[in-house]
Amino acid sequence: MMKSKKVLVAMSGGVDSSVAAFLLKEKGFKVIGATLQLRQFVSNKAVKAKKVAEKLDIPHYLFDVEDVFKEKIIDSFCKEYRQGRTPNPCIRCNQYIKFEYLLKKAKDLGIEFAATGHYARIEYDKNREKYLLKKAVDLKKDQSYVLYPLRQNQLKQILLPLGDYTKEEVKNRARELALSVELEKESQEICFIPGNDYRKFLKDWIPEVDCPGPILNTKGEILGRHSGLAFYTIGQRKGLGISNKEPLYVKALEPKSNTVFVAPEKNLYQDELIARAVSCICEENIPEGFMVKAKIRYLHQGAKARLFPRKGNRILVKFKEAQRAITPGQAVVFYDGDMVLGGGIIEKSKFPE
Repeated sequence: MMKSKKVLVAMSGGVDSSVAAFLLKEKGFKVIGATLQLRQFVSNKAVKAKKVAEKLDIPHYLFDVEDVFKEKIIDSFCKEYRQGRTPNPCIRCNQYIKFEYLLKKAKDLGIEFAATGHYARIEYDKNREKYLLKKAVDLKKDQSYVLYPLRQNQLKQILLPLGDYTKEEVKNRARELALSVELEKESQEICFIPGNDYRKFLKDWIPEVDCPGPILNTKGEILGRHSGLAFYTIGQRKGLGISNKEPLYVKALEPKSNTVFVAPEKNLYQDELIARAVSCICEENIPEGFMVKAKIRYLHQGAKARLFPRKGNRILVKFKEAQRAITPGQAVVFYDGDMVLGGGIIEKSKFPE
């Protein structure tokens, strides 16, 4: 009889990771649970995860990731906001913590695979001899967008058991198993920011962002004062503290002059962007002018665009139709059907002529 393969499952005590652990055990894997803990940010997820592990009769480890999390996630998060950009910390957390760190821990423990409760699919293409990252069956829950930086050597060791299930099916399985997990509405908060008060967080970590400056319209007229560039994002309307005949939105943030530029909504639409730090899933060169669906934020539906690789690991993305509020610091991810080709970090955008 073939020896069962081991898998280290990241467990938060929530429904997704708990059911993921169960499904892998059901398939015959020797499952070991692991909770990634931040000392500074108090959480009871370790207690919940341990209870689930006991219910599933699997070992459970608690790993302190405070130092690597600060280095890879929080420092980068603060740096981006200092420079007037709006980052997505979940992407870096998946890249460096939930997979790079978890895979290293798995290797140290002699475990072949690592797994999470993400809604996405990994498939091996025999013809291309490559691993592919694809959208989940449940498109409403699909999380492939935040996994685009994964590399081939990681994909071959990663298991995503929820990719073929809908969220409702996962919830039902948790109920059937009587797992002690919470099934209430999911939080959209950033895990390391208490109460999702990111303004207070930024003021505590980088006090210099609390720096007022002018709010200008497209004519260069001063309409008011902002409280610090880090507290605004492209497309924002509320909280500007200005009055105008027609609604105005944040169009751009300029760190050099510490200025917030505002404009009518029609001025927020852009048809090109440049992305940096481009990562390709299959590690192949993207053909000049290749047509894709490009997502410019997690909840964006995706829009038709052509890709034009540039020097310095950058890429020019030209949209068929102008897109609203393209935001520097966010990720742009490229899809060919349900397959993720790769993506990068939005560096700057261009408005239509």
